[in-house]
Amino acid sequence: MKKILLFIICLSFLGFNSCRDQTEKEVLKTVETVVVEPNMMNDGRVSLNLNAMQKNHQLSNMRSHLEAVQEITILLSQDNYDKASEVAYTKLGSTTEMKLMCASFGDKGFEHLGLEFHKSADEMSEVFKKRNKDNSLTALSNTLNYCVQCHATYKQ
Repeated sequence: MKKILLFIICLSFLGFNSCRDQTEKEVLKTVETVVVEPNMMNDGRVSLNLNAMQKNHQLSNMRSHLEAVQEITILLSQDNYDKASEVAYTKLGSTTEMKLMCASFGDKGFEHLGLEFHKSADEMSEVFKKRNKDNSLTALSNTLNYCVQCHATYKQ
């Protein structure tokens, strides 16, 4: 155990020294490369031009959706179709709040994809009630397809 700890300390020390030996010029060149090449920001997706509050709210919603999908996946693996159906409907479905949210961004394409996503979650909820794992996974995949399409098309 002591040998392993000593080995890790030595590796850390070597890594630290190699970083410390990097010249100021190399550091500045690295920083300039990051600043001068903003192409990562221009990736072809449509910006929704959200303000900071809208961005945070939207990120919170996306994380909530992702957590719901994770919960559904676990529930399906446990053959708990009733609970999976409930989660799909209540956390991802076409609630009035979700419909209003999708319409609030002022982009018709985004609104359409969002509404189709929520509609597919309603349909997924109904499929789960039939307790067929293959059909349930296909429905989940269909819903996730809207996530993939939206994230490939839009950015904040």
